[in-house]
This record gives sequence, C-alpha cells and structure tokens, in this order.
Amino acid sequence: MMGLTVPEDTISFEGEENIGRYQSSDWAERAWCKTCGSNIWYRVTVEGPHNGDYHMPIGLLDDTSGLKMAREIFVDVKPDCVSLEGERDRLDTAATLAMFGAS
Repeated sequence: MMGLTVPEDTISFEGEENIGRYQSSDWAERAWCKTCGSNIWYRVTVEGPHNGDYHMPIGLLDDTSGLKMAREIFVDVKPDCVSLEGERDRLDTAATLAMFGAS
C-alpha cells in the first residue's frame, strides 16, 4: 500500500456508522467502508510513539500533489517485481515492527 501517516489528533470522521473495524493483529486495527468495501486505514493500537496513528491509502485523496515518499516498510517481503527509486528509509520486517512497537 502506498499510504500516508495521519496523527490521531489531526483527523475526524463523519458517518462512522459506515466504517467497519477489525483488530487484525496485536498491534493494529484495520478499517473499511461498509458501503463499498474500500480500505480506509490501519491504525496502530499498541503503546508507543505511533500509538493512534492512522495509515491511510493515498488513493483516498482527490489530490496527491506534493506528497513525498519518506520510507518503505517490510521491504524484505516485497514482491520481486517492485523496485522503487530514490533515497529514503527502507525497513525490513524486524525494523518495521520495532518502529510500531509490535512484537
């Protein structure tokens, strides 16, 4: 997923009755639109520096102008056909889970 991180205190939602949620791991929940099935976010639920942060697909945005890729995560399990150019942090599974405070 190409996504952006949105701190919990900077976002609000209307129509929450249309949002389905599922605790998909011991460290995050996922949400989707109950009407169309689109992924809306995964949110870090474990205590730590990213607790409450929403990670949302950029496809939800009408305008992605000006966005810059800051990091890639889980790079050790990415498909061989995916290779992104540019300089940024690239985190393997262990480093990604450590960043989120997951075990």
